[in-house]
Amino acid sequence: MSTILLVEDDPTLSETLRYNLEREGYTVIHAADGVVGLERARRDQPDMVILDVMLPRLDGFSVCRILRHESDVPILMLTARQDEVDRIAGLELGADDYVSKPFSLGELLARLRAIMRRSDRRVAANREVLDAGAIRVDTGSRRAWRDNLELILSQKEFDLLACLIRNRGIALSRDVLLERVWGYDFLGDSRTVDVHIRWLREKVEPDPGKPVYIQTVRGVGYRFEAPLVPHASM
Repeated sequence: MSTILLVEDDPTLSETLRYNLEREGYTVIHAADGVVGLERARRDQPDMVILDVMLPRLDGFSVCRILRHESDVPILMLTARQDEVDRIAGLELGADDYVSKPFSLGELLARLRAIMRRSDRRVAANREVLDAGAIRVDTGSRRAWRDNLELILSQKEFDLLACLIRNRGIALSRDVLLERVWGYDFLGDSRTVDVHIRWLREKVEPDPGKPVYIQTVRGVGYRFEAPLVPHASM
């Protein structure tokens, strides 16, 4: 039975979601503001976080950013606005998906299940060490390095980097990356890939403005390039 942390300050929506999620077999813990939500996430180690954007004391974006630096827990964000800015901001901060209010219970449950399936597949993956020049990725420990310096990556950034390295030298379309990293059941769109590529470059590239590893293939998608030369062991 999975535990979900629901961080939502609207009492009516909170009770409705709690009731329906518990009917689906989830254990639900609740926080009504961002500070308490962060404390509950650290203390209770939930399997999933549903996080509203507009929260008292500490907004959802700030909570997401802090959690993503501390944990790979899947995060589904809720936003009351239809603005693409909110959606992109949440994804850039490491959220796994988002739902715009008002939403149907069916949509929310579908997105939760999709995120859970992707998370389960990631945990079940066999250990693999990927070497690509100065970049090294260990899928078992979920750690990555550049020039022997460890990179602090979110869950999706790590999976995206591993996918690109596995296919180094091959141009992968956004749709292919969506399927392989987010899963065929992901309900978002290809712009999600662009957001995460930009975020990943900030951490992987010596100069993100002039990427040498993650190359843009115009009209297609992205390609990983790196010289396959020996480097010092860790």
